Amino acid sequence: MESLDILRRPVITEKSSLLQEGGRYVFEVARSASKPLVKEAVERAFNVHVVGVNISNVHGKRKRFGIRISPQSSWKKAVVTLKQGERIEIFEGA
Repeated sequence: MESLDILRRPVITEKSSLLQEGGRYVFEVARSASKPLVKEAVERAFNVHVVGVNISNVHGKRKRFGIRISPQSSWKKAVVTLKQGERIEIFEGA
């Protein structure tokens, strides 16, 4: 798998913004991704050194649109910890 196939999109939320201050970045990843695959993909895509990867499955919620109730899709989230002093420029807005 290519690194762009594994990393779907960055997750930009208030909590993930707070994690960035500590050198941790949050990504939505492919459902088949494992910790070693995510580590390799981030290192290759952003030219940084990854210290640790935590992965969790996020279950889809039920949302109401008028009278209809639709389920959202489940997805996989990876929190990547970088080596001290390194950062990913895309998240920083620079």
